[in-house]
Amino acid sequence: MRRKVLIIESEPSISNLLYVLLGGLNYIGELAPSGAQALAMIRRESFDAILMDLRCSAVAAEQLVSRIMEIRPNLLGRVLVITGEIEDPKIMDFIERKCLPHVSQKRMMEDVYQSLRAMLELSPQT
Repeated sequence: MRRKVLIIESEPSISNLLYVLLGGLNYIGELAPSGAQALAMIRRESFDAILMDLRCSAVAAEQLVSRIMEIRPNLLGRVLVITGEIEDPKIMDFIERKCLPHVSQKRMMEDVYQSLRAMLELSPQT
């Protein structure tokens, strides 16, 4: 059975890039351009992991992650945060306190690939 990953990203070029990457890894990618839409999808469907742009939603990142965990506690440790240039120490503190795996947009493709493999416990040959 193919693994399903939710992409929470408002920028079409980045969400399309992530969608293609997931397809290349033989994962099913589902797109949600906002936090509200993502939460609705998470209520209806089960996902194996979530890729979340830190700044893509009107819902604050802390609230979005908390709501995701309330709806699907099994996603603990399976929410990968994609960060741009983070200058806000509160945001980095939140990411570190919640032990959220995160990758920089600058190295996004390589880091997303490696992080997904680690989060979903797949061998390099898979």
